[in-house]
Amino acid sequence: MSVQPIRLFGDPVLITKADPVVDFDAELRRLVADLTDTMQAAPGSGLAAPQIGVGLRVFTYFVEGELGHLVNPELSLSTEDQFGPEGCLSIPGLTFDCRRALNVIAKGFNMYGEPVVIEGSDLLARCIQHETDHLDGVLFVDRLDTETRKAAMRAIREAEWFGAPPPLKVSPHPTNGFGL
Repeated sequence: MSVQPIRLFGDPVLITKADPVVDFDAELRRLVADLTDTMQAAPGSGLAAPQIGVGLRVFTYFVEGELGHLVNPELSLSTEDQFGPEGCLSIPGLTFDCRRALNVIAKGFNMYGEPVVIEGSDLLARCIQHETDHLDGVLFVDRLDTETRKAAMRAIREAEWFGAPPPLKVSPHPTNGFGL
């Protein structure tokens, strides 16, 4: 278990759809531990495997004292929505108002392959949608209205971290050809 470097906006792994997990083994449990350690060290509310360079459908979350993870999520979203600030560990220091479903039911598996259902609203719903988007190669800035997205892209280009070389440390987890 260790803290891994977080990939930043511009890294191709962040816009690549992640592969489903097929092996629920010790390697997956190490990945979940690394995601959890990295998310908490950042600190953040959620972290998806592509954000540490691993192209697998896994994310962790820590919202309102609830720590968890989900493998191979499938979401059912409410028609009611929420509009509020959202940020991302791969776009550090920037937040923008983003529209999301108010409630979510997420079905998937835990790291042992057992079925899991997570029902969330407000911040937990926002986090689950945000992290699942990462698994689909979608960043929250892609969901912003036109004017806000223009402002976000301008702020990203002006950010101190933008254009920095990617971290040299390679993930110890299988990347399935993504992020190398």
